[in-house]
Amino acid sequence: MKDGMKTALIIEDDLNNRKLEKDLLQGAGYIVHEAEDAEAGLKKAKKESPDIIILDYQLPGMSGLQALEKIIADRLHPSFDCLIHLQYSEKAQNTILSMTDSTQV
Repeated sequence: MKDGMKTALIIEDDLNNRKLEKDLLQGAGYIVHEAEDAEAGLKKAKKESPDIIILDYQLPGMSGLQALEKIIADRLHPSFDCLIHLQYSEKAQNTILSMTDSTQV
């Protein structure tokens, strides 16, 4: 949180999806940062320390899941909420659950 305002990072390669997510988050009072791919997203996560990170699962190059693993492993950000949007698959759900020790996906 910077200057009392919540910040968000959207890592999404589809311009239309990114714009929709940005509009929704700004409407909720977030300062929004954007990245078109995982590599750029990792740099922005480290620089901006957002309160929430929204990742597309299918990104060019590194996947959203690989980016999340890197953020966690490299401790690029001490604490954040994360939302990964994907086409539903049980394998993806189980992988995310194992990474987060969460029961909700």
